[in-house]
Formats: sequence, C-alpha cells, structure tokens
Amino acid sequence: MENLVIASDHAAYELKEVLKKKLLSQDYSVEDLGCHSKDSVHYPDIAKQLAEYVLKHKCRGVLLCGSGIGVSITANRYPGIYAALVTSVEMAEMSRRHNHSNVVIMGSRFISPELAEDILDKWLNTEPELGRHQERVAMIDA
Repeated sequence: MENLVIASDHAAYELKEVLKKKLLSQDYSVEDLGCHSKDSVHYPDIAKQLAEYVLKHKCRGVLLCGSGIGVSITANRYPGIYAALVTSVEMAEMSRRHNHSNVVIMGSRFISPELAEDILDKWLNTEPELGRHQERVAMIDA
C-alpha cells in the first residue's frame, strides 16, 4: 500500500474530499494535511506543509488550490520537490514519465472532479523513465 499526502486551500476543499475518497477506496494510505473546511486559509502555508511532508516521508503528494498556480510556485521552492501543475491526463503522464514529478497539482476552478480523478489515476500509475530523462532531472538539481 502506497502512502500519499493530500492538501488543499479552501477553494479546492471539495475537490480534495472527492480525491481523498477515491484514494481511500483504492486502498491507499492517505495523510490529509487540510484544509478541513471551506474557511479561508493561506495557500502558501498548505503548500509548505505538503512539500515538507513529502520530503520527510519520501512519498508522493496531491496538492490543490483554486488555480493550482500559487501552490505550484510555493512547492517548487523546495529542493527535491518536483511539483507539476496539470490540466490533462496526458500532462499527468508526462509529468511522471519525463519529469519524475512527486507532487501533482490541480486547480479546482479549471477542471472537473471527473477529470481530476482521471488525472490522478494516470499520475499514480505512471512510472518515471530513466536514461535521458533521469539525466535531465539531475540537471534541474545541479
């Protein structure tokens, strides 16, 4: 059973709950860092918590906000975090296959819950490619 962490701001709270329910039904172990209601929170705080959790526990994360942009910028400030803002199943696949993303980000105002579930499925079930892609990811870290 893979361990995952999920977090959102208030704008994406409902989408977080949909995705968390799906993950739990598929027997993933899910740590929910919040938020836990539609009450306003600061997205940088949420993204920071998730990034630190992913690094500490060596797991993958699902991060959500209204647009996905703010949490993406924040999460990618952490060395070792490869957070990909995706809007399609194809982008989810490529973010894992070529960029070795360990955090998938979605914006709840721009995708449907059904598309978010499809994106998550593809992202979870795609393995990173090695070779030239591993070399390029190493270049990011250099």
